[in-house]
Amino acid sequence: MPKNINSESPPDVAFFTLNGSWLGLYGRKALAEDAEISAEGTGFEGFTLAHNVESEEEVDRVVAQAVSAGATLVKQPQKVFWGGYSGYFKDLDGHLWEVAHNPLFWVGPKDQET
Repeated sequence: MPKNINSESPPDVAFFTLNGSWLGLYGRKALAEDAEISAEGTGFEGFTLAHNVESEEEVDRVVAQAVSAGATLVKQPQKVFWGGYSGYFKDLDGHLWEVAHNPLFWVGPKDQET
């Protein structure tokens, strides 16, 4: 059963911890605005996939790698209003991906001591 950590989430998103992953639920309009695309009409499925990385430089590298493999750049990586750094691309199947670095709140799995 996913654990809602909404008490730690911003008011416009709910984060749920999963087994080794996270699920973040945003409103359609807010998500489209973040990607700098229209929430209306065709071309926006109402969801994005996100890949969180450890640095701004890694965001740039991942987005560039996707574009060089045939993805379409949707939003150039840049500093964003919530304090992080992110960019968007559309993959070859038309799915929208965000690549993000959040220096304030790591959403990846916690390191485990061995």
